[in-house]
Amino acid sequence: MEVKKSKKAAIESRRGTWLLMGFVATLALMFVTFEWTQRDVKVASGLLAGNDPIFEESLIPITFREEKLPPPPLPEAKVPEALIIVENDAKVTEALIGSTEEDGKAYEIGWRPAAIEKEIVVEDEIFVFAENMPVFPGGDTALMQYLGKNIKYPIVPQETGIQGRVIVQFVVDKDGTITHPVILKSVDPYLDKEALRVINAMPKWTPGKQRNQPVRVKYTLPVVFRLQ
Repeated sequence: MEVKKSKKAAIESRRGTWLLMGFVATLALMFVTFEWTQRDVKVASGLLAGNDPIFEESLIPITFREEKLPPPPLPEAKVPEALIIVENDAKVTEALIGSTEEDGKAYEIGWRPAAIEKEIVVEDEIFVFAENMPVFPGGDTALMQYLGKNIKYPIVPQETGIQGRVIVQFVVDKDGTITHPVILKSVDPYLDKEALRVINAMPKWTPGKQRNQPVRVKYTLPVVFRLQ
């Protein structure tokens, strides 16, 4: 004879499983109950009604406090420097050094004005080259004209056909007078004598100058004798 199990016996066998599922459902219900607040209800109801969200975010601009820079300092007034002029005869204090490393002796250091050498023009000095050379009255053109008009060709050299250049050197004095004429290059005694005569008969020249002072200057002049 077959033994049949009742439905009650089958339910009793699953009792532990159903009990566990009941505990889980209870815990879930309690969790939802404690977490669900009135605020969630309002939010949920608002969303369901199609209203705008309750929370509106507004961006507040960030402002910074403006820092005021201090005014620039006023420029300092410049005090003009005083110019002190020291006279040549002013006394200058001398400095004294205690000693040196070599011999331990003391030395005095003083200021001494630099000596300025002045050129002294000797009274009787004859210059070969001066700052301003002597000049014949009227210049070189007038000098050539003077020689051409005043030279007289001697007869003897003229008859013998002697001609040439006689070089004469003389000194133009401080007052322009011609002094100390000498022959540097001779051609003929008669021609040399005539050249000296014409040089001695010259008018006064403009004297030469050295440092704006009239001086004696040595001058060289060629006298040309030529037959036509």
